[in-house]
Amino acid sequence: MRDVRRRAVVVALAAIPLAAGGACRRTRTLPPCVEPAPDGGPRIETGGDPVVLAAGDIADETNAFSAEATAKILDRNDGTVLALGDAVQGDGSLEELLDVYGPTWGRHRWRTRPVPGNHEYVSPNAGPYFAYFCAAAGEPFKGFYSFDVGTWHLVALNSICADGDANDVGCGAGSEQERWLRADLAAHPALCTLAYWHQPRFSSVDGDNAATQDLWRALHDAGAELVLNGHAHSYERFAPQTPDGALDPNRGVREVVVGTGGAPHVAFGTPSRNSEVRIAGRWGVLKLTLRATEYAWQMLSVEGDVIDEGSAPCH
Repeated sequence: MRDVRRRAVVVALAAIPLAAGGACRRTRTLPPCVEPAPDGGPRIETGGDPVVLAAGDIADETNAFSAEATAKILDRNDGTVLALGDAVQGDGSLEELLDVYGPTWGRHRWRTRPVPGNHEYVSPNAGPYFAYFCAAAGEPFKGFYSFDVGTWHLVALNSICADGDANDVGCGAGSEQERWLRADLAAHPALCTLAYWHQPRFSSVDGDNAATQDLWRALHDAGAELVLNGHAHSYERFAPQTPDGALDPNRGVREVVVGTGGAPHVAFGTPSRNSEVRIAGRWGVLKLTLRATEYAWQMLSVEGDVIDEGSAPCH
């Protein structure tokens, strides 16, 4: 009965953009929530250590090439796909998700675990986003959830609080999301933990944003390894840091900003402290290999080269 009620909510959410768009909008049909892996295509299982493939800021209706180019990287690689917010660059409507995201990254929807970005919330309550991604997006209207990949624990969070939006889900100490996060981390004391959301805590494009600092603090307290973000349309890797941005090589959390899924490029401003690698003007996908006690990264560009790589142990 719970699943039936949840599906009813999802169907209702799907109608939101159609009603908001006026009578001129045509009725659209959502794809089924459960999709099988394609024959002869990539798989989630790699036959070895688990892999995740991540990028945000993806489908731009003014440039069909870029999202298709990064989607081809997904075509060639097994693993779980993490969409780091702003799946589409417009108003987050169902039409955009079906017509712009759908033909590119949407062909990997069956293995995608997304988080919402600010563009999703241009549509009321990010309704089309929750309808399109179904249960993979977590509980409707909340947008935070967790799951395991191999021995790693992964936590998907909702950073709409970083915009001061009317739909603010709350990121501060004592908020529902922050309390849920601390309880989830306590219930899953994995050696290696990865969290991801849209707006970065630290950025040499948009500047540092303290709105998600309390989420970072909860992760730091629990000994998490990695945070992945989008929003800034570039690639940036940081050294492990505390929630306040102090270098912490022993217990710090490493942030990697991967806003390179296909949105228009942006330039860097003043470098944030502890920023180790900054690459602008390149589209690509971050490939993470999640081993039992360490992780390795490769930033795969659409041109076919690896523009950043390395590895590090878990705490």
